[in-house]
Amino acid sequence: MKAGERRKKLISMLKNSSEPIIGSDLAEKFAVSRQVIVQDIALLRAEGEKILATSQGYLIPGNQLNTIKRTIACRHDNEEVEDELMTIVSHGAKVNDVIVEHPIYGEIRGILMIQSPFDVEKFMLKYREKEAALLASLTDGVHLHTIEAINESVIKRLKNELRVKGYLLE
Repeated sequence: MKAGERRKKLISMLKNSSEPIIGSDLAEKFAVSRQVIVQDIALLRAEGEKILATSQGYLIPGNQLNTIKRTIACRHDNEEVEDELMTIVSHGAKVNDVIVEHPIYGEIRGILMIQSPFDVEKFMLKYREKEAALLASLTDGVHLHTIEAINESVIKRLKNELRVKGYLLE
């Protein structure tokens, strides 16, 4: 398959998917290396395609089901990250991102796309293996999350539990 044809099929797959698709899965599907997929994504972005690279794979925003999104402000230490994320996903909500306000760079956003306990476990494993600093460590634990849920009552319940645990800033 020629590169142009592969990119057309790649963008079609992403446009028809409501979930992120992992780069290695795309590489296997097209019988190419993961690096070729990374290059294809870069070229598609350069052509104007709105493709997000998340920790869960590639996706095109807007393909997800009708949901509501809210931004919440939180604060906790590194040992409480897993509990915060599990609290959110246990209510059936998705954590789209983490945002911090850096004094020099302004807003810094990390795309998370965490929506299940399994996703939380994968995130925490990567965090521990890489020994990387969390974005919230730049702001003394203060950060924002964009939360996505099927209705307002889900958001209300999860915010209440985060409040009880002392994570929610208001």
